[in-house]
Amino acid sequence: MMRQYELVERVQKYKPDANEALLNKAYVYAMQKHGQQKRASGDPYISHPLEVAAILTDMRLDESTIAVALLHDTIEDTTATRAEIDELFGEDIGRLVEGLTKIKKLDLVTKKAKQAENLRKLLLAISDDVRVLLVKLADRLHNMRTLDHMSPEKRARISEETMDIYAPLAGRMGMQDMREELEELSFRHINPEAHDTVTKRLEELSRRNEGLVKKIETELRDLLVANGLANAMVKGRQKKPYSVFRKMQSKSLSFEQLSDVYGFRLLVDDVPSCYRALGIVHTRWRVVPGRFKDYISTPKQNDYRSLHTTIVGPSSQRIELQIRTKRMHEIAEFGIAAHTLYKDGTNNNGDGELLSRESNAYSWLRHTIEALAEGDSPEEFLEHTKLELFQDQVFCFTPKGKLIALPRGATPIDFAYAVHTNIGDTTVGAKINGRIMPLVTRLTNGDEVEIIRSGVQVPPAAWEEIVVTGKARAAIRRATRLAIRKQYAGLGHRILERTFERAGKVFSREALKPALHRLGQKDVEDAIAAVGRGEMSSLDVLRAVYPDHQDERVTIKPAGDEGWFNVRSAAGMIFKIPGKTKADLAASVEGVDALPIRGLAADVEVHFAPTGAVPGDRIVGIMEKGKGITIYPIQSPVLQRFDDQPERWIDVRWDLDEANKSRFTARILINALNEPGTLAKVAQTVADIDVNIRLLNTVRVAADFTEMALDVEVWDLRQLNQLLVQLKELDCIATVKRLYE
Repeated sequence: MMRQYELVERVQKYKPDANEALLNKAYVYAMQKHGQQKRASGDPYISHPLEVAAILTDMRLDESTIAVALLHDTIEDTTATRAEIDELFGEDIGRLVEGLTKIKKLDLVTKKAKQAENLRKLLLAISDDVRVLLVKLADRLHNMRTLDHMSPEKRARISEETMDIYAPLAGRMGMQDMREELEELSFRHINPEAHDTVTKRLEELSRRNEGLVKKIETELRDLLVANGLANAMVKGRQKKPYSVFRKMQSKSLSFEQLSDVYGFRLLVDDVPSCYRALGIVHTRWRVVPGRFKDYISTPKQNDYRSLHTTIVGPSSQRIELQIRTKRMHEIAEFGIAAHTLYKDGTNNNGDGELLSRESNAYSWLRHTIEALAEGDSPEEFLEHTKLELFQDQVFCFTPKGKLIALPRGATPIDFAYAVHTNIGDTTVGAKINGRIMPLVTRLTNGDEVEIIRSGVQVPPAAWEEIVVTGKARAAIRRATRLAIRKQYAGLGHRILERTFERAGKVFSREALKPALHRLGQKDVEDAIAAVGRGEMSSLDVLRAVYPDHQDERVTIKPAGDEGWFNVRSAAGMIFKIPGKTKADLAASVEGVDALPIRGLAADVEVHFAPTGAVPGDRIVGIMEKGKGITIYPIQSPVLQRFDDQPERWIDVRWDLDEANKSRFTARILINALNEPGTLAKVAQTVADIDVNIRLLNTVRVAADFTEMALDVEVWDLRQLNQLLVQLKELDCIATVKRLYE
């Protein structure tokens, strides 16, 4: 276990003026509070915060962050309190320790909704002060290093959580070395068989190529020095098991097919030297086409900068090269931890400011937190965040040269939403590199994208299947929900106006506001849309707004004259209204306006009854909860179920465009002789008059007869009646009729 003085010495090596008294006081306080507590390994518990602090000293963090690491478990696991820590160490350290305590209580491996909410809390705590993330990642790294002392179930659960959340989060913050180690440790417990297999193959390869890495290092360094880069450093390494396994999985390769198991980093003094080194290497060895990437001119969102290339190098080995400056290398290893301002001599006042405002990694984190205010469901937020954590990137440009980083596989729709949500919502087309291209086009590095917009555009719901970014997907869902609500609200408003008018009242949104709590609705638009969807009766709204209103119920019975009804109101008044069925009276009795349904696609969802309806049928619409309007032929016996719910009846009519005719489904029932050729005759008759059979079911009802139920697609009622007549004329048909049930 590390000693107190050893920790202080580690900090003083990179910060000679470190506050030694603060470190000593934090060490002693943590030691006293944890007392005789033991870890699962049997080691004193204090060994854990000490090792966490040591990990942070490798990142060269300030003494305040090291003190937080020493104290991070005291509130959770000992008698320490926030007030006590504030008094002894200051409110800044107390706030950070409490933030870490809250995060420790989160369980990120659970059902999606809870996992999403816990991820929200984690990111919110991190966004408040990024040092929370640095200590949490160091805490997780040490726990993963000592995971062998846990039960197999707990090892698997913690490893899954680490691979799912913490490793990619470290990567997003630019802390690649920590990400690699977290992935390696998780891989060992999640898939031990694969880990052991890949590790053994790599060890065999290393034995076969013993001395190869050193040989290539020497040859590369000699080449650079000979060409004027005297301070160049070369460091080679064999790739880690998880990196190799992931590549094998993603590219469906066997171990023998992998050609770039070795990677080398070339460190030089400045940016011009990076490009000079690249030219030297490319001049000496053959380049593998398509494997060059310039992350210096276009850095990754986590601030990573480097030149990447693959060459067929010394000993004819295919090797990956990363060329960068020493400062770029520091950022690549430690990410946001490398942005501490005291390193540049600009922050010695101890005010706790840690992160450079220019950090793209932290900017990403802040933008992710902004998504919390977008009103997404927990599941959508989780999906959004995981997409952003895991995706690799492409870099595209606006016509004005602004760089937009997107996940690989992104489309112009993703690009539009990345620029601004309103631009995404109004997108109708895109130009890629000056040419109009489909919106489903996958963008590539360096594309210039110009978005074509329309002020009347609403994003189609189908776009959700095209886009890959969480932001675009969430915005499309939100726009779709709002559009659907607006459609139902339009219908609901018309229904409420008519209901209120019949009661001698005037409907207004203002009048509805005081009654919202009685209706269990959040706002006026939600209440009106609920009426439009059939989830709430217009009469319930009337009663909520005017509790003293007395309903004037009606009774209906046939009048003496054929085709007329007598309607008696609760007040005793009798009206004579024309109509052959009660359905004819729905609009008159309940006062619902007739709604023309153009092509059966109105402002609300329209469905047909299972047995169908065809143009020429007299039809009626029934509002069904959450389903919009279902269209029934007026003869359907199902309508009897709604006799006592007149507010759900909508008078509808056909309004078809001759230029856009469609077929409609109807169901017919045939009782036919059970003899060879019967089905062929039926099918031929159907085909002769241009009718299509959509579905056919047969049931043998007697020795000599078979019952056929056919769903046929016809243009209109005239064609359907023609079919029924011609089927009846067949010798093999006993009866044929249309089904309405």
